[in-house]
Amino acid sequence: MDERELLLLGMLKAQSQHGYQINEVIEQNLGHMTDMKKPTAYALLERLAAAGYVEMRAEHAGARPQRKVYSITPRGEQRFYELLRRQLADAAPLLVAGDIGLMFLDALPLEEAVTLLCARQRKVAERIASYEQAPAHDLGMGVDLALEHALALMRADHAWLESALARLKGMAPVEK
Repeated sequence: MDERELLLLGMLKAQSQHGYQINEVIEQNLGHMTDMKKPTAYALLERLAAAGYVEMRAEHAGARPQRKVYSITPRGEQRFYELLRRQLADAAPLLVAGDIGLMFLDALPLEEAVTLLCARQRKVAERIASYEQAPAHDLGMGVDLALEHALALMRADHAWLESALARLKGMAPVEK
């Protein structure tokens, strides 16, 4: 949860925003970096407000319905820097959801496992192509570095899948 807290505090450090704005930025610009959903963002904003890291005020403009505007507090800025420093220095384990499936690969016939891993490799290739099309950001070097890191990891995953598939295909029974 710390990385999600860091994301929201960082966005609010840049400027005060209402929840809809925050979620739009996450969905449209940061979908490559986080899978945070709207309900999670709103729940976390409420927790950050309860902890004194974020200030929430109601805003009413014209005929629009009332909306909550969130701003980072001085205490929230301290928390932001604490989380930022911790995350930049941490070497957290890289958890790949698909690796659990790899553990049980032997439960399937070899041909089916190879077919499924080929499909996975195609999806990784599509994701790589999508990331390669992402424009450079004007938000500073950090966003671009994060995207480059994700791209490097995906390329490594694609290369590993190529190697694993060659190994598995070498194990396939010879057809007569």
